[in-house]
Amino acid sequence: MHKSLVRVSTVLAATTMLAGCGINSIPTQEEAAKARWADVQNEYQRRSDLIPNLVATVKGYAAQESKVLISVSEARARAGSVRLSGDDLTDPAKVQNYANAQNGLTVALSQLRPLQEQYPDLKSNANFLALQSQLEGTENRITIARRDYNGAVQSYNTTIRTFPAAVGAKIFYGAKPMVPFQATTPGAETAPSVSFGNAS
Repeated sequence: MHKSLVRVSTVLAATTMLAGCGINSIPTQEEAAKARWADVQNEYQRRSDLIPNLVATVKGYAAQESKVLISVSEARARAGSVRLSGDDLTDPAKVQNYANAQNGLTVALSQLRPLQEQYPDLKSNANFLALQSQLEGTENRITIARRDYNGAVQSYNTTIRTFPAAVGAKIFYGAKPMVPFQATTPGAETAPSVSFGNAS
């Protein structure tokens, strides 16, 4: 009877210590951050999927602007070629490479803005207006997804660096801090303006 009580007490003490060391919270928070990253990638993919239709619509009215259209298409291809899995989120260089590719596409898209003034028919085209509206909405969703991802990363990074969870993070998981999605250009932390001026 005494040995059984000691055994039960030992199991309860070990369970309490492991719980205090973040044995469950660390993988839970890591998976939450990876899920938020998947949301970021989903929104970037949505933006990428809109671009061919936008380029085709612009081309119908401004075919002579091939330099701009090629630039947007090439930036889309570059952004699409850079992949970043949930397991890569602890590598600052890979995260930065992904961010740079996406920012390059944002810059290329901003080159379409002046075309609406040069081509009034384009400005009033229903397809163009619908695509532009979808693109603006997607840029806003990208901003929200990045913010949510950064919040999940902050929570995870705080957990693996604070006692007592830091002990479990190191011993059981070899946990490394995840890299937040950071703006690489001034003002890039907010949704970029891809408006083509149809709000008025």
